[in-house]
Amino acid sequence: MADLPAHQHTPGGSPDETTVPAARHWSTQPSDQTTDGSSADADADAARAFRELLRGLRVWETELPSFDPAKAPAEPLPLFRQWLREAAEAGVPEPHTMTLATADAAGDPSVRTLMLHDADEHGWHFATHRGSRKGRELAGRPRAALGFYWPAVGRQVRIRGTVTAAGPEESAADLHRRSTGALAAALVGRQSEVLGSVEELARASEAAWERAEREPEAPVPSWTLYVLRAEEVEFFQGDARRRHVRLNYRYVQGCWEQELLWP
Repeated sequence: MADLPAHQHTPGGSPDETTVPAARHWSTQPSDQTTDGSSADADADAARAFRELLRGLRVWETELPSFDPAKAPAEPLPLFRQWLREAAEAGVPEPHTMTLATADAAGDPSVRTLMLHDADEHGWHFATHRGSRKGRELAGRPRAALGFYWPAVGRQVRIRGTVTAAGPEESAADLHRRSTGALAAALVGRQSEVLGSVEELARASEAAWERAEREPEAPVPSWTLYVLRAEEVEFFQGDARRRHVRLNYRYVQGCWEQELLWP
């Protein structure tokens, strides 16, 4: 799946490699204020309407599956695979998408949504360009957290641990197992750099699609597969009466330990 704006999967290189246009600055001041305060009244009405919208939204108004933590496997991977499969069977759109949280050198966090490529005995797999924001942050701080949420079944999984980068051959194999669109997005490159215009992106994307269709094994040296080796995995089963079940796995001295958490 290509990195959509919501998923941040359009690949990119380092901003240091290319001169980019200066960022536009947008005013946050309203342009239609009047002396009678009508603009302030409109803002207050919009704020009230937004709060009413939030308070009117409902969650889990369907029957949710049960979860008995006493029957959970000794390790988290089998349960994760089961839950993802059950989310797909329940009709959750794109159940393999996840949030990835990283931090920069100052400890400032950033988060984005992207695709899980695999989950095996080595860890949870995802990919991006080394020069992207997440690639640069992982190079400086090779730790991250993942989050999955499947609303149709009231479940979420939280994972955190250490991230390692796979070698170029394994990274290339990961990319070339994916779709033509994914390869085209990777070929566009320059992820996280400032974009001059949507027309510029359109031209680069068109050229990348043509090359991806012409060269399905086209190399993208910056494309990197990352593997998060989990140290902690929490499984959350929602309950309509808020009696949520939280089972946490912690990897301690070479083996997994389980504990229940208060909701």
